[in-house]
Amino acid sequence: MNIKILDSWLRDYVKTPATAREIAEKLSLTSVSVEKLEKYNDDFIYEIEVTTNRPDLMSILGIARETATILNHLGIKAEFMPLKLPKPDTKGLANFIEIKNNPKLVNRICAVVMEVKVKDSPQFLKERLETSDIRSLNNLIDVTNYVMRTTGHPAHVFDFDRLSSKTLTIKEAARGNRIKTLDGKEHLLFGGEIVAVNDRNEIVDLLGIMGLQNSVVTSNTKRILYFIDNNDKFHIRKASMSLGVRSEAAILNEKGLDAELACEALLYGIKLFEQIAGGKVISEIIDIYPNKTLDAEIDVSQSKINSVIGINIPLSISSKILSDLGFENKISGDRLKVKIPSFRSTDIEIEEDIIEEIARIYGYHNLPSKLPSIQFSITNNSVINEFFFEKRVKDALKYWGFTECYTYSMVSAQLLEGPEQEAVTIQNPLNEDLTYMRKALVPSLLKVVSDNKKHHEIKIFELAKVYLKESNGLPKEISTLAGVIKKTNASFYEVKGLIEQLLTDLGIRNLAFKNSQKGGLGASIYVEKEYLGEIEVLDDSLIDFEINFETVLKFANLKKEYKPLNKYPPLIEDISVVVDSDIKTEVLIAEIKKQSELITDVTLADKFGDSRTFHIVYQHPDKNLTNEDVAKIRKQIITSLKENFKASIK
Repeated sequence: MNIKILDSWLRDYVKTPATAREIAEKLSLTSVSVEKLEKYNDDFIYEIEVTTNRPDLMSILGIARETATILNHLGIKAEFMPLKLPKPDTKGLANFIEIKNNPKLVNRICAVVMEVKVKDSPQFLKERLETSDIRSLNNLIDVTNYVMRTTGHPAHVFDFDRLSSKTLTIKEAARGNRIKTLDGKEHLLFGGEIVAVNDRNEIVDLLGIMGLQNSVVTSNTKRILYFIDNNDKFHIRKASMSLGVRSEAAILNEKGLDAELACEALLYGIKLFEQIAGGKVISEIIDIYPNKTLDAEIDVSQSKINSVIGINIPLSISSKILSDLGFENKISGDRLKVKIPSFRSTDIEIEEDIIEEIARIYGYHNLPSKLPSIQFSITNNSVINEFFFEKRVKDALKYWGFTECYTYSMVSAQLLEGPEQEAVTIQNPLNEDLTYMRKALVPSLLKVVSDNKKHHEIKIFELAKVYLKESNGLPKEISTLAGVIKKTNASFYEVKGLIEQLLTDLGIRNLAFKNSQKGGLGASIYVEKEYLGEIEVLDDSLIDFEINFETVLKFANLKKEYKPLNKYPPLIEDISVVVDSDIKTEVLIAEIKKQSELITDVTLADKFGDSRTFHIVYQHPDKNLTNEDVAKIRKQIITSLKENFKASIK
């Protein structure tokens, strides 16, 4: 969330010679991010981004505390000047209203009745609010917004006489109640919202979110109930999101505000009402505080601080940083005993949180930029991880004309491979089409193809998890790569070649393609006798493949083996063999290769009926081969093929 504040407003609480530009730079370096510094007349406006875990910085005082601490530790003199607010003497004053609180809904309520005069706000207050993107309305409402921006705690003001009630009761709204908020919009309540009701059971406030039309101050207001409520953040978040009312008060309250701020917000508001609205306190101050913030302490050692940060920081410096940030602490030997201030109770929970505070104020830029000494090889798969190989595969397929798909992990029974009882079943499926966790990717990809019938050519792939049911515990998740090619005269050999090239690029060369385990057309893929996956030929225009990517990762290796170029030319010849069609080509190639180390390559050049022609390359590393040398090897090849496969040579 972003807030805008004037430099002059900030300097009410920080005394420093630092320029606005220096403040913006130092804050961005170690704390909040100052997104923009804008000139405004003789002043500057800071636009500050505050992370959601730091509601304490959604205020002038919070930013001032950070600014003073940071400037001091970066060598620029600065002093934080907190509010000094005496409590008014209310002894003997009447108690005009009773507030009945529900401690499960509201942590603290502070309230007081005052006599006031409604008029325009002074120019300085208008200017400060409007440069913070808060519209000025009148002095009473402006005070509540000014208090919120200064202290960080929302405030509210009722027209006391319009309440027409001796009690305010805090409770959860019933479903179906209707209200009209200050912005004139009507809302039908869902039930569970925190509301205040008067004696006639009329809702007069939507606590923590927005006031209502029936109790808002008007130009005729004479008496007000100034009201500070610190609410249960979960109720506020749910109500605000359900109703679609995202006021700044709601955004602050849902973060879990410090209840200790409630009294400060009340006293500061009283002071402002007295100054700009002729305010006069006419009742006792009500302070209902059932849910006090519990004191918390964290004990952290100097060795732990230095170990996490990476350099030796004297314990005295760590103690000073924490003190300036509002953390009471005490040095005990080589340890720091740190008391967590209430305004940081929501985000400081463990030792590392304390160490982070020390590190950021000390300055991340002051930490040495030193990489850990690690020796590794780029060919080491423990360093080149799964993400590296995933990207390499995706990039290759992309450049080969494939489009990556993302399909649901949950599938219907129609897209489930195998019996339903073997699949992981979702207990509370969103609908009947998302009942099971998928066991394969191909069915989902085929559905993508089916849904895009108007495209005559499709090449898609997906690299994602499939889920296999385990007898106990969670399902087994397996990274899987699958693809589908749809085009006229789709070729099995094109897909086979694609997989060979893809895996060769990952350093996998010992591939074997065998008759499909699933039967039908296609092939099962193996690497070093380990099953990898399948190629399926569904029809003349549709082929798919699916491989176990985790098995691929076991064998993937980018280690390169250097082979110098052979200085001597190869001799090349073709041999045609007539052999039983049941004998696999890869078996014949392996048989030919093992006849001599001088055979550097064997490929199938042609096939017609029972006749297969093999392209054979002979090459010697140290000399030119002669026809006599090749003739000896050829004779061995022919003899071996005849004896082992009853082949005849054409």
